[in-house]
Amino acid sequence: MNCSINKKLFGSKELLIINYSLLILLSSCSISKQISKDANKTILSDSAASKGFIGISIYDPATGKYLYNYNATKYFTPASNTKLFSLYAGMKYLGDSLPGLRYLIRDNKMYVLPTGDPSFLNPEFSYQPAIGLLNKNNLPTTFTDANWKDEKYGVGWAWDDYNDDYMVERSSLPIYANLITLSFKNETNQSEGGSFIKPVPSIDLPPNLESTIFSTVGSGWDYFTVKRKINSNDLDVYYSKKRSKFQSQIPLVTDGIHTALNILNAKFPWVVKDGIFYSSDKQNSFNLIRSIPSDSLFRPMMHRSDNFFAEQTLLMASNERLGYMNDKDIIDTLLKSDLKDIPQRPKWVDGSGLSRYNLFTPQSFIYILNKLRNEFGWDRVRNILPTGGQGTLTSYFRKDSGFIYAKTGTLSNNCALSGFLVTNSGKLLIFSILANHYQTGATPIRQASERFLEAIREKY
Repeated sequence: MNCSINKKLFGSKELLIINYSLLILLSSCSISKQISKDANKTILSDSAASKGFIGISIYDPATGKYLYNYNATKYFTPASNTKLFSLYAGMKYLGDSLPGLRYLIRDNKMYVLPTGDPSFLNPEFSYQPAIGLLNKNNLPTTFTDANWKDEKYGVGWAWDDYNDDYMVERSSLPIYANLITLSFKNETNQSEGGSFIKPVPSIDLPPNLESTIFSTVGSGWDYFTVKRKINSNDLDVYYSKKRSKFQSQIPLVTDGIHTALNILNAKFPWVVKDGIFYSSDKQNSFNLIRSIPSDSLFRPMMHRSDNFFAEQTLLMASNERLGYMNDKDIIDTLLKSDLKDIPQRPKWVDGSGLSRYNLFTPQSFIYILNKLRNEFGWDRVRNILPTGGQGTLTSYFRKDSGFIYAKTGTLSNNCALSGFLVTNSGKLLIFSILANHYQTGATPIRQASERFLEAIREKY
């Protein structure tokens, strides 16, 4: 930033205006220099962070000016900061409550178009109007996934994470959050060499789920675990003589809507597993039943960084905007319309940030955060994002909590933090810190980011 003005070129009247402008300019220069100094002291020289690649942007929305940029137009793998863009899509197109199901009653039959709603039969949400609809209209009911134009996994996801609860399959008709829930009790069992504690599983399989359970006791296993077959819902249950952690949930194989329809048929026998759908009507001619308030989904999505909720949010937005569910098409549409003025066009490929193909700049996140605040209001946005001591920020910014509202992002060797910072003087700033390619865990990077942002908060 050039902080000098040639006063010899102007008269006295112009000089008064310029002097005032000069004060603002010099003040901005002073703030920028101080932030640069704090960045060098707290994060850029940090032993862990300095071995990687870091980008930082600090923005003052009141003046529309960047206070500090460091590699701010460079591209980074953002991990779960990608969810901020999915949040925008959801808030823009899903309304105050989620689209639950679309249905049409004709010739004494009911035809249902799923919407991708992840709250459907999800035990986290007690309000289930779609189930009420199925109970009330016990007519022969046929579902279709004709509006599903995507794959169960996102582009660039790690295939060998299929057994982990953070990589749940996407689908047009999610059911029970597309998860199998496991619970355990300990029993003492006798075996050669003495007794040992055997955690006995209580596997809460949904009705009509096509699954076989295989049990193995092996001394080679260090902990109790359950592994699902990669292409089926068959489960291998492994016991160990050691007591340690174990999984509590694993993803279902959805098989399109086949698994969901099998489960529904057990609860509602009038749901047809393989029916012929009435196809002459378009989606907008169907009745829509809405489910939970949208923010009831967005808040846990951001607080615990729920990948499944984020993926389904983007797919639901696609269905409402385009009439079908497809990540690539809704992303392309958003970047050409609502987000066409983004400073640097990102490479955006999924809803959750699980893919390492995603590439965003720090200024991209400044842009989307400012857009969220301007279009949907500060009060609503800060109610959705976690603050210090909450959610993924549980261990950070705990002193005087309530001055930061932000989204974390974490993949191995990559972490991010983007959000809003309220300074001691009451000024609202927007920030983004993206770090890639460091060789430690994320904790040192997060601690350095915390020191940096707290320094800004105290001084401005």
